[in-house]
Amino acid sequence: MSERNTALRSMHDLGLAAWFGGSLMGAVGLNSAARAEGGTWRNTARIASAGWAKWTPVNAAAIAIHLVGGSGLLAANASRVATQKGVAASTVTKTVLTGAALAATAYSRILGKKIELASSDDPQDMEKAAEHPIDTDKAQRDLTWVQWALPVLTGGLIVLNALHGEQQRPAEQVQGMLQRASAMTPWSGKL
Repeated sequence: MSERNTALRSMHDLGLAAWFGGSLMGAVGLNSAARAEGGTWRNTARIASAGWAKWTPVNAAAIAIHLVGGSGLLAANASRVATQKGVAASTVTKTVLTGAALAATAYSRILGKKIELASSDDPQDMEKAAEHPIDTDKAQRDLTWVQWALPVLTGGLIVLNALHGEQQRPAEQVQGMLQRASAMTPWSGKL
């Protein structure tokens, strides 16, 4: 009924931990430090942009590792998803939440890059920014919201991961499979 998937679980959990922790630290620590030290909007944006740009490749790797681990766990637990009551619903919810977190991450990077270009002193960046002018106030507001949405979404994934762990207990597996089988049997309501 249960087999070990230590490498996949480790990839899933470590990738998610980095995604959650990095987004929370960035929203709380990096952005606050940039505001405290920047003095002007341009300097604040440059400091924050530099920090987020350094984090981007690490974050991308963490997300990729999480997705590989999660996909592997889904494949390894496909029979439980199909036969244990409640597992499919929590898996669908987790998949939707993962998609929302991925979308928020991508949107955050797009907004962050626009602000990075708009605040740069580099002539090439200034030229790119001039070709695609943005409302920096609106972009900054949107970025603030999405950067706070990321720890909320990834935190939700951590909670669902805890639920999946509870659903893997042997007693939960047996009970869930019996409930699913009972619900699918045509005569189950006639006893």
